Amino acid sequence: MDALERFAPLPLQESYDNAGLQVGLTETEISGALLCLDVTEAVVDEAIRRECNLIVAHHPLIFRKLAHISDGSYVERAVIKAIKNDIVIMAMHTNMDNALDGVNFRVAAKMGLTQVDFLPSQRRQMAIAGTDEPVVYGSGVVGLLPEPMDARAFIMMLKERFGVASVRANELLQRPVSRVAICGGSGAFLLGDALRAGADAFVTGEMSYHEFFGHEQQLQICVIGHYESEQFTTEIFRDIIESECPGVRTCIAETQTNPIIYL
Repeated sequence: MDALERFAPLPLQESYDNAGLQVGLTETEISGALLCLDVTEAVVDEAIRRECNLIVAHHPLIFRKLAHISDGSYVERAVIKAIKNDIVIMAMHTNMDNALDGVNFRVAAKMGLTQVDFLPSQRRQMAIAGTDEPVVYGSGVVGLLPEPMDARAFIMMLKERFGVASVRANELLQRPVSRVAICGGSGAFLLGDALRAGADAFVTGEMSYHEFFGHEQQLQICVIGHYESEQFTTEIFRDIIESECPGVRTCIAETQTNPIIYL
């Protein structure tokens, strides 16, 4: 847990978030770490089956305060099951989104982008106890494709790289796509920042209907799905643990947790 939090310190999380320790006692010797995007009862079952007593998730299981712990929701049932089986659950959410080489940098790497950095308007610094220099962090990144692509080819590349059934896009851009802005998950709040950064395309996981209006031929909006845009976060967890905690067994969860299906 310390290794993960050194990479993405908890103070980097947004004010509304609940990253960090969610369930369990931390002084037990680790038998294995199951890495996932979401925690469900099925994920806890997988941790039991694969003999992992730590679950590292991107999305917090406990996001809002629980008034009680019963069998009334999947969250409460997952908490009970984890406690009964001595499983620790931690979440690395917006702190991992905002961290250098975090979620958005991994998305950029999957696209093959170069010269990747935080969106200029979102680049910030924070002094954090135990660090010699201020930690640089931010929301969203921007980078360059190795070679410019036409808009349709760029969208088809996204479908292939991220296993997306359908990309929601605005009117196809009539100029090549070269500079790409990214925000995994719910990133519509950065659309204006992407424009100010001179992006030709903006890739995110979620946007609402009305947010697509008014940007025709300004930039190519590409909405690939919340789960799809963050699915490679587990690779970051794995790389940190394998580098900083040699000998700890890591397992990327096989349980499918995306609640959205495409018919």
